[in-house]
Amino acid sequence: MKTTTCLAAVLALMSTTVLSQVTPTKEAAESGFSDQPFSPYANRNFPERPLWGETHLHTGLSLDAGAFGNILGPDDAWRFAKGEQVVSSTGQQVRLSRPLDWMVLTDHTDLMGFAPDLQAGKPGILADPKGLEWYEGYMAGGEAAGESAFDLITNFSQMTLPEAIVEAYSPGADPFSFTWEKIVNAAERHNDPGQFTAFIGFEWTSVPKGINLHRNVMLRDGPMRALQVVPPVTQPPYGDTNPHSLYEWLEAYQEKTGGRAVAFAHNGNLSNGWMFPTEDTYHGGKVDQEYVELRAKWEPHYEITQIKGDGEAHPYLSPEDAFADYENWDIGNLDLTELKTENMLAGEYAREALKQGLKLEAQFGTNPYKFGLGGATDSHTGLTTAEEENFFSKSVSVEPSPTRIEHPFIASDLGRIDGHMLVASGYTAVWAEDNTRSAIYDAFKRRETYATTGPRIGLRFFGGWEFSEQDLRRRSLAEPGYTKGVPMGSDMRPRESDVAPTFLIGALRDPIGANLDRVQVVKGWMDTNGDLHEKVYDVAWSGDRAPDADGKLPAVGNTVDLETASWQNSIGASELTTVWSDPDFDPAESAFYYVRVLEIPTPRWVVYDKVRFGIELPEEALLIHQERAYSSPIWYTPPKG
Repeated sequence: MKTTTCLAAVLALMSTTVLSQVTPTKEAAESGFSDQPFSPYANRNFPERPLWGETHLHTGLSLDAGAFGNILGPDDAWRFAKGEQVVSSTGQQVRLSRPLDWMVLTDHTDLMGFAPDLQAGKPGILADPKGLEWYEGYMAGGEAAGESAFDLITNFSQMTLPEAIVEAYSPGADPFSFTWEKIVNAAERHNDPGQFTAFIGFEWTSVPKGINLHRNVMLRDGPMRALQVVPPVTQPPYGDTNPHSLYEWLEAYQEKTGGRAVAFAHNGNLSNGWMFPTEDTYHGGKVDQEYVELRAKWEPHYEITQIKGDGEAHPYLSPEDAFADYENWDIGNLDLTELKTENMLAGEYAREALKQGLKLEAQFGTNPYKFGLGGATDSHTGLTTAEEENFFSKSVSVEPSPTRIEHPFIASDLGRIDGHMLVASGYTAVWAEDNTRSAIYDAFKRRETYATTGPRIGLRFFGGWEFSEQDLRRRSLAEPGYTKGVPMGSDMRPRESDVAPTFLIGALRDPIGANLDRVQVVKGWMDTNGDLHEKVYDVAWSGDRAPDADGKLPAVGNTVDLETASWQNSIGASELTTVWSDPDFDPAESAFYYVRVLEIPTPRWVVYDKVRFGIELPEEALLIHQERAYSSPIWYTPPKG
């Protein structure tokens, strides 16, 4: 275990006193003194603090969000993210504990703007028998409204929507273009460079026969470029569910406007095994040279955690990892006709995808799964709430109430996701030089991001060949980190001597959150026979614990009080830092490394509901968890030849 008290480097260093202002003398200026400032913080050119944001949020303009009763629009969502108090669709006052620094608003593109018109009973919708049926169900409220919404979503996933409705709410139609203009202009109104960054974006909603292949798209640009286009859809005959069609749109957008855009794969645990294909074929195409190059080009980021489960690892895939069972969702989505198998899960979880990427790179020369990591809510309430005690859930139907625990998210003969299994997660931290569209976008492109399940944990992670214990004594870990190594999301610099890689790691607890239990390094590698492996190392931890004879670190303890929905920071550490060297390094094997930081145990959101509403929780409900952060990986590639 290694701890230190100098981790102010994780966040910005702040001056509290100005002693004097001195004008250099002419002699000092001529001597060159002014070129070497006394202040160690002068002329810094690296990111100094993480910027916290959201990459996946829906307003009532989205088909499913509006169908389930969301009446909030983009302005409400932007105001809330910036820290203002708003009224939810169920009439409740709600506010974040702390504002975000940036956000991407990602309403679904298919039938974009249809839901508000359905709620309003527009004549064109009521003229269609199905449209009238959905409207009457919505107006009836309660169970009828839920059934109406589910029928609408089912028809969407099966591509059996009425042709006239699809035509009216697809590219080329006025309602679609008007809604896109509304989204773009709202983002521009709320964009405040240096203070809050509002990204123009959308969710490409590919869900062929229930297979969730959604991608969120973020534009680097403002209205001048965004309004030259309309976003793509997937419903025929106006769109295509193959990811290649999205890549074509992204290419065309950049060529037409001179702008820039990237896509983020939706958390893959409802993709029925298809989010990370590795075989020769997948739904809609082939895993070939073109596929790996296009995916590597357009998808530099992955949503590892959100309301619909955590997607880092699964016990089936990582049986030696004691923490791989965090908030797993492992039943199929919508039209699955069989229970999940280990092979299906391999196509859904990030750690396995990172490993498979090494194998695909050996085959094609390009790694399609070399992505940075981030978290998001995927909330359909218009409210980006990822805090346990402030959780407004997935949709309006399950906003805070004494009965929301009883509402299942999925219930079928093949499996069930109960309401208590929804996850108050997550956020993305970005190491960007400025709080602007260009700086944050560029950080995504270089993958200098990390995910948390909600807490604002500070995390630095650098890889190099010569970090030492001396580097931990620096007030700023970033100084030696950027000078002697590379940050999270990067490739290791070429190896110049016969040494193993060293990693400089620093973690700082959320200032209003729980202490830290431990810091782990997750390594994945491909040996010279082409076989894939993984290992989890405990590299820094709190207290005076020591690994046992099997190398297992004892649990940190538990201070949670279930009667009051509280815990004490009497265990754990406020900060953990270390320099770690890979003891199993083989220079002939390609590998990746990422950091996982665990908090001490704290109550899940259901415990707060129990205390506030005086309700009984289901026996199977998980009450306590350990929230966490995931850094983007650092990759090592053996030299050629």
